[in-house]
Amino acid sequence: CRAMGHEVEVISPDQFKTIPMPTYPEIRWALNAYEDIQERFKAFEPEAIHIATEGAVGLAARRICLEWKLPFTTSYHTRFPEYVSAPLPVPPAVGYAFMRWFHNPSGRIMVATESFRQELEKRGFRNLSPWSRGVDTDLFRPRSEDEVPEALRNLPRPIWLNVGRVAVEKNLEAFLGLDLPGSKVVVGDGPSREALQAKFPDAHFAGARFGEDLAEHFAAADVFVFP
Repeated sequence: CRAMGHEVEVISPDQFKTIPMPTYPEIRWALNAYEDIQERFKAFEPEAIHIATEGAVGLAARRICLEWKLPFTTSYHTRFPEYVSAPLPVPPAVGYAFMRWFHNPSGRIMVATESFRQELEKRGFRNLSPWSRGVDTDLFRPRSEDEVPEALRNLPRPIWLNVGRVAVEKNLEAFLGLDLPGSKVVVGDGPSREALQAKFPDAHFAGARFGEDLAEHFAAADVFVFP
């Protein structure tokens, strides 16, 4: 947007006092965001508002938009109801009721794929629009053998790669339990890593990777697996 000449202001949890979310300490819950966001809206006078997540900042921005009758859009990124029900005794139906309440007042709910749009439509969501993800092709590109991470160079092929948070809701056991030729590699970290490493000692856990390092792990793989 900025490259197109638009002025953009981002409001995010790291601009507030926060507390860690239960079972997700790396996700921070912003405190007392409502009044501060009100003042920032008044000062910035936005012509377009997009709410990216359903956390404290998103809830405050949504409330202000509805109270002030400001149009806004939202985006639906993850299977939040299923993720919550995996570690907690909360039925997915409860999560979907919350998500419909949060998203349906928006002018557009942006979703990553057409299949996900169809699924959410069946669950009672309105104003859904496909919004495909972008990829930095300068960073994520084919690599030479010399650029393969040293830890992966001598692994039997094919390399089956999963990238993401290592947690129960990611269903990694469905991947790691498969009888596959070659090597299984998991890039990422999370509360389930230690237990999964112990249960699947033949899998390779690379930890969290970023930037060039992450791109090299992607390029070294033969298959990307997302269970």
